[in-house]
Amino acid sequence: LVDSAIKYAEATALVRDLINTPAADMMPKELGESAQALADNFGGILKQIIGEDLLTQNYPTIHAVGRASAHQPRLIDLTWGNKQHPKITLVGKGVCFDSGGLDLKPSAGMRNMKKDMGGSAHVLGLAHLIMSHKLPINLRVLIPAVENAVSNNAMRPGDVLTTRSGLTVEIDNTDAEGRLVLCDALTEADQESPELIIDFATLTGAMRVALGTELPGFFSTCDEIAAGITNAGSKISDPVWRMPLYQPYNDLFKSTIADMANCSTTPFGGAITAALYLQKFIRKETNWVHFDVMAFNVRTLSGRPLGGEAFGIRAVFDYLQTQYK
Repeated sequence: LVDSAIKYAEATALVRDLINTPAADMMPKELGESAQALADNFGGILKQIIGEDLLTQNYPTIHAVGRASAHQPRLIDLTWGNKQHPKITLVGKGVCFDSGGLDLKPSAGMRNMKKDMGGSAHVLGLAHLIMSHKLPINLRVLIPAVENAVSNNAMRPGDVLTTRSGLTVEIDNTDAEGRLVLCDALTEADQESPELIIDFATLTGAMRVALGTELPGFFSTCDEIAAGITNAGSKISDPVWRMPLYQPYNDLFKSTIADMANCSTTPFGGAITAALYLQKFIRKETNWVHFDVMAFNVRTLSGRPLGGEAFGIRAVFDYLQTQYK
């Protein structure tokens, strides 16, 4: 029990430290180095697709979001475990700083955007738990790592991008970039037909409006898995709340010139429409869980200092432990 508690503490500290690091010191290159250190520690293998290679290897939306930055975008790809074991793939949003792009955020909205790579920190923390406990899992971690910056070659509102899946997306707002980098990574994750895909992202302010900053919301295509994660969270005091994939809201991000727009025409239901966008890149038969997290404590609570925070990874890991022994 003591050994397990130490591993939980190490994973939580990893998540917090990655999020709290100033953006100037945690750009895609440094995030890749952090993933490399984790892989080296547990005997994993790390590969990266960097810069223009994203185009040649067909990750166009990751490249489009990150191309305006002096810090090259990349897809970080960590693998670990026995290939004969069940395949579990984690995907984490790695927007190392989010200015909003040409749809520029106001200064107040930009102030804490070093935390916009919080999803990537969460999947690295969860990977730490899986690897340190030696779960019998064939693990893959995918992190699209970018800076959403402003430059003369930044993507523009009204541009149409062709994603890795072949679906086309009209850019309605350059500040809805997280779902763009995630969709290419999710397409790659799903191509291997894993037993489960779990993604973490600081995706929408709408989720914070719905549930506040301290309760992470999640979506799932599988009722049994959703119930298992919820029950695990209740058991170990890492509460999570399931949200609905309400299909009629797909109509809210239609485009007249592409398969879809990258955000909704209405300010309502934004967490749901973002999740529905991501679902378009997941096959119907795939078990998928999507976490939309704050990744940041805005007040100091017992055991939860101000700043970066891990939400939901203990709940997910506890669930995985019960399923894979």
